[in-house]
Amino acid sequence: MYMKYGGMEIEMKSVGIIVKPNHPEAVEVCREITAWLQKRDVETYVEAHYTGEVEGARGCPLEEMAERVELFIVLGGDGTILHTARLLDGRKIPILGFNLGGLGFLTAVKKDELFPSLERAVSGEFEVEERMRLTVSVTRRGREVSRWEVLNDAVVKGSHARLINLETRINKEYVNTYRADGLIVATPTGSTAYSLSSGGPILYPTIHAIILAPVCPFNLTNRSVVIPDWMDIRVIIRGEKNLPVLTLDGQVDIPLHDEDCIDIEKSGASIYLLKCPGKSFFGILRERLLWERKAH
Repeated sequence: MYMKYGGMEIEMKSVGIIVKPNHPEAVEVCREITAWLQKRDVETYVEAHYTGEVEGARGCPLEEMAERVELFIVLGGDGTILHTARLLDGRKIPILGFNLGGLGFLTAVKKDELFPSLERAVSGEFEVEERMRLTVSVTRRGREVSRWEVLNDAVVKGSHARLINLETRINKEYVNTYRADGLIVATPTGSTAYSLSSGGPILYPTIHAIILAPVCPFNLTNRSVVIPDWMDIRVIIRGEKNLPVLTLDGQVDIPLHDEDCIDIEKSGASIYLLKCPGKSFFGILRERLLWERKAH
């Protein structure tokens, strides 16, 4: 089977299917997709513990799957997409996401559109959208102790519902010491996630920018800021007894210490999402955010 994207025709010899955990419907859809792919002589990989449940699929540890496939199909919601993005480790493997019931901005294709969408993807009707990521590192006493890639956001947040002090610098220039419940640093993709609920702006997903959005700031004049993606950000924990936590894409928590430095910059590796024709970003916003459906 061949798939066309990015001006290239890629032979799809193998596909990895990522299934949302504890979701019986996702497992059933995985069986249907595996059967569809088998008829087209495409090898299908699933997580090892699904092997007995999905006839014809090969089990594989998630950490190895990205080394074996040319396409990821994700069955679940945005959280499953974020989980899949961490597996790629810089590889330019496109992701096709199907939404199975939850609120999703990344998984815009619904279950009843599943097989027509697969047919269109194979025929090359899908576009590929490049989404920037952020590299986030934590330095403690001059030594880097953690480094991660995020697609949505990095969030520094206090514990016990108490305000924290976050000294913030952009390109080494002091900007502000936020006294707030926390601080969100988000990509355009992440602008419709936690940042949006904290009063941050919605950015078109392919724009080259980064959002800084304080969470419930003590000073109400502290507002969200949008900066170009070539700028780097440093957040320093200052004088905190109730130590905050760094949360990455809502899925990984890293306890922080006083005087820790969190450095955030644009990653050199992007994520590539297959975009279904007819699924515009503004159409998704209208549907997900219940905006006015008709023009007057």
